[in-house]
Amino acid sequence: MAPRIGKIEICSCSPKSSSKYDAPNSPSTSLFSSPSRFSFSPSRPSFSDSVLNRTLEMAEPMITKWNPDTTTYAKVTSLFYENRSEAKSFIKSVYNLQKAMLFHSTESSKSDKLVRAQSLMQVAVKRLQKEFYQILSMNRAHLDPESITTVSSRTSTRSSLSEYEDEEDDDRIVVVAGESISEVEDVSNVAMADLRLIAECMISSGYAKECVKIYKVIRKSIIDEAIYRLGVEKLSSSQVHKMDWEVFEMKIKDWLRAVDVAVKTLFNGERILCDHVFLSNDSIRESCFTEISKDGAMILFSFPETVAKNSKKSPEKVFRLLHMYTSIVEHWPDIEAIFSCDSESSIRSQVLTSHDKLGESIRSGLTEFEAILQKENTKTLVAGGGIHHLTIDVMDYVTLLADYSNVLSDILAESPPPSKGSLPESYFGIADSDESPAPAISLRFAWLILILLCKLDAKAKHYKDVALAYLFLANNLRYIVVKVRSSNLKYLLGENWISNQEEKIKKFALNYQRLGWSRVIESLQHDPNASMDTQQVKEIFRRFNSSFEEAHRKHSMCVVDDSNLRDDLKVSIAEKILPRYKEFYNKHRDTIVRERYSAHVVRFSPEDVEHQLSDLFFGPIEFESCLSFEFSPSRLR
Repeated sequence: MAPRIGKIEICSCSPKSSSKYDAPNSPSTSLFSSPSRFSFSPSRPSFSDSVLNRTLEMAEPMITKWNPDTTTYAKVTSLFYENRSEAKSFIKSVYNLQKAMLFHSTESSKSDKLVRAQSLMQVAVKRLQKEFYQILSMNRAHLDPESITTVSSRTSTRSSLSEYEDEEDDDRIVVVAGESISEVEDVSNVAMADLRLIAECMISSGYAKECVKIYKVIRKSIIDEAIYRLGVEKLSSSQVHKMDWEVFEMKIKDWLRAVDVAVKTLFNGERILCDHVFLSNDSIRESCFTEISKDGAMILFSFPETVAKNSKKSPEKVFRLLHMYTSIVEHWPDIEAIFSCDSESSIRSQVLTSHDKLGESIRSGLTEFEAILQKENTKTLVAGGGIHHLTIDVMDYVTLLADYSNVLSDILAESPPPSKGSLPESYFGIADSDESPAPAISLRFAWLILILLCKLDAKAKHYKDVALAYLFLANNLRYIVVKVRSSNLKYLLGENWISNQEEKIKKFALNYQRLGWSRVIESLQHDPNASMDTQQVKEIFRRFNSSFEEAHRKHSMCVVDDSNLRDDLKVSIAEKILPRYKEFYNKHRDTIVRERYSAHVVRFSPEDVEHQLSDLFFGPIEFESCLSFEFSPSRLR
């Protein structure tokens, strides 16, 4: 490849000045002042004169034809749209003219022909500037980042699919259906190719600065407009403090949508286009993309830092922060690839700063959540020993947190694990030893649930009926286990934790049955083979009637929302009562029936007892618990 040169400087009359974008190896003015290495007769033209003369003869008609300052046709017509073949010839003429000027300048830097050639070069470059601007402006729709990304993706896969194109006639349907897309791609491909052709010509001719200026003005406006249309704007701390949370939350949602589009399409597409157009020059490609994208990228990626630094640290806001944190983590590989140059280090640094600030804010929010939970001390009892609103709220919150366990592992990595103090491992819930330490994230979730269990233990003590207290604990622990099993918590806490809690549920249920139904069971404790007189039989029936009616009346007010626990309780109670009562009833019923007023003595048949037991634990009426906890994660979905 021939070395690229800068603009030819002829004496001091050239209006152009050197640029940082000029290609390397550009000749300096000292080159023109060097004496010729050869001696020629005045009457005989040198070889370089002949080359320049021939080049001018071939290039001048082409270049002057498209001089926008001399003809109306050239002013209103686009060379590259009118005739691409002639456009390529135009580019070739510029290359040849530049080579001839360079060759001739080594012998004479002050010849009239060189002045003429330089003037012609300036006309040509002016034409190329116009064409470059027109292609960028007229193809905004075809050079939008989404189209460019699609073209790049489809172009890279088309070659691998082409061998299957003619396998079946049905493939033609796909071709027809994709014709409109292909047309758009063709226009994009042609425009990108033309832009590269012009850019390489201008850069090699020493007019990189003029080329880059046009490109940056048009493409930067596209990036800035896109960021604005995506709903992202730069906010000051005072603006954030004055903003209602509902409005701020909408802006966070806009940002979450915007960052996905911006990274995958906007910046990625602009990087592809910039890399394509300025493929021949790494420094131009890097600096151009940086200047085009930096402002928009900094506005986009600084927004999470603004949110983290200025939003109130509260548990209900943690999830929006987690959404943003997760989005940054997921897009980081693409961000790092797109903004990989040294000149874009400030963009990468801003992304990492936002990432870290979000992490700090999330940790503060979780600390606040734990503090609120620790301070919760309401004494409101739930009717019928049902599920407490604290259990519902905390488990909703914790299960939502578990959906972010991957990023929370990183966020909480710097936080010290919860101290188990003097609590035994069995109470804490998960296996954790020096030989096999539990993950920090698992300990954190187990700790939060342990705090909840302690709060529930304290609330159970406010029930005057101890049996109802055990039912309350069974109900709430069952709810917790079901939530754990149906969420990511099951992977964090493990089967061992779940098994331990299920064993506790069984113990709570057994204690409820023992304390709540003991009088009924004791009323039937007698030797079934012992002989009894009528009065003894009547007394046993009366004791059973009294104790069963009292127990049923009391426990018909109880509520067990979980169908499995409800059925298990009813079956277990029935197994302890029905067989004994049925045996006694069948053996002594006839004795009582012969007595006067027997209906007052034998008030329940075994079927009646079974039916009344089956109606237990649905509660008398649907009740609405009083919500007094300071946040409700269910409203954050």
